[in-house]
Amino acid sequence: MKNNKMCAILGNEHEYTELLPLTKRRALATLYFDCKYRIMDFALSSIVNANIRNIFLVVNQAKLKSYFDHLGGGREWGLDSIGSYRYINFSQDLVRQKVEGQKYFDDVIDYLEKSRSTYTVFVGNKMLNSVDLKAVLKIHKAQKNDMTVVFKRMPKDKIASDDQILEIDDQTNRVKGNHNFSEYPHNSDIYNLSMNIFIIETQNLINQLRKGQRIGASANLEDFFLSLISRLNCGTYEYTGYMCNIFDVKSYYDANMDMLNVDHMNSLLYSSQHIITRTKNEVATHFTKTSDVKNSQFATGCVVEGYVRNSLVSRRTFISENSKVEDSIIMSNARIGKDVEIKYAILDKDVVVKSGVKIIGTPENPVVIEKKMKVTSDVIQDTPREDVED
Repeated sequence: MKNNKMCAILGNEHEYTELLPLTKRRALATLYFDCKYRIMDFALSSIVNANIRNIFLVVNQAKLKSYFDHLGGGREWGLDSIGSYRYINFSQDLVRQKVEGQKYFDDVIDYLEKSRSTYTVFVGNKMLNSVDLKAVLKIHKAQKNDMTVVFKRMPKDKIASDDQILEIDDQTNRVKGNHNFSEYPHNSDIYNLSMNIFIIETQNLINQLRKGQRIGASANLEDFFLSLISRLNCGTYEYTGYMCNIFDVKSYYDANMDMLNVDHMNSLLYSSQHIITRTKNEVATHFTKTSDVKNSQFATGCVVEGYVRNSLVSRRTFISENSKVEDSIIMSNARIGKDVEIKYAILDKDVVVKSGVKIIGTPENPVVIEKKMKVTSDVIQDTPREDVED
C-alpha cells in the first residue's frame, strides 16, 4: 500500500433556494461557470490532480440527470481507467436509512474499506478554488493531526449564513472551535471560512463513522465532518489562492464576472492545478463584420453579429445584428434576436429573446431568465414578468 494513497468523498449536499430558478432543474454543482465549466469541475479537478481515482459521490436523487449529463463516463477526469472506482449514493438514502433505524453509514464504510487508502479527503460542492490536495496532505502529516481542515480568510459579504467559521490558535494552527456564521458575532471584516475540505486517516474515519451511526450523528456527511472538529485534534491549512463561494444568484453572478479580471482568472484557472471539464468538439466562435466585442469570453460554436461588453457567453449562442449584450451571463444555445438590449442579466440554457426586447437588471440584482423560456416583451428589474412564456 502506498503511504500517501488517498481516496475521496465528494459531497453535493448543499442546495440554496436563493439560487432558484437556476437550480430548478439542476444541482448547484452542475451550474455553468465561465462559459464552459461546471462548478463540480473544480472539486473533481483537485481530486484527480492529487492522483486520486477512487471517489464516493453523494448526489441529490431529484437532480441525478444533471450529474450524469456532465460526467458521462468520466473519461476527461481519468475515472474510466483500469483501477479507478466510482461509487454513487443518494443523500436522501442516508437520511431515510437513519430514520428507519438502519446503519446509514455502512455504504460509506464499505467504500472506504474497498479503497484500501491510507487517507480520505472530503470535498464540498459550492466553493470554487484550485486547492493542491497533495500539499494539504503534506501539512496534515507534518503536523500529525487527527484531521486537517482547509480554510480561507474571507470578507463577510462572501459568506453564507450556514457557512462555518473557524476559531484558530495562532501559535499551533489548530482549531479551537467552529460556529455557524449566522450565530457568530459579526464584529470583523474578515473571517476564517471553512472551505469544507477535510483530510483524515481512513481507518480513523471508519471508526468515527461507526461510532457516529451508533449515537445518531447527522446523516449529512459534510455536517458529520464538521462535527469531528470538536472531537479530534484538528489542524488547518490556509488556502491563499482565488476562491468564490456560491450560495445565491448575486454570488454566482459575481463569481462569473470575476473571470473577466485577468488576475482572478489566472489564479483560478491557470495555476499549477489544471482545471478539467468535459470536452466538446465544435467549431470556433464566428465573429461577423458587424460584431463589436470587448472584454468578454465565448465558448465554441457561437455566432456573434452584435455588440458585446463585459459578458460571458456559452456554447452555440447566436447574437443577432444591432443587439447589445452587456455585463451578462448567457448560457448555451441562446437565440438573441435583432435590436435586443440585455444588461445585468443571466440567461439560462435554450432561452429565446425576440427582436426588440429589453432585459435589464442591476449589478446587485441581476435578472434571471429561466431555461427554455421565450421572452417576447421587455423584462425590466422589479416589473412583472407576464411576458415570459414557457
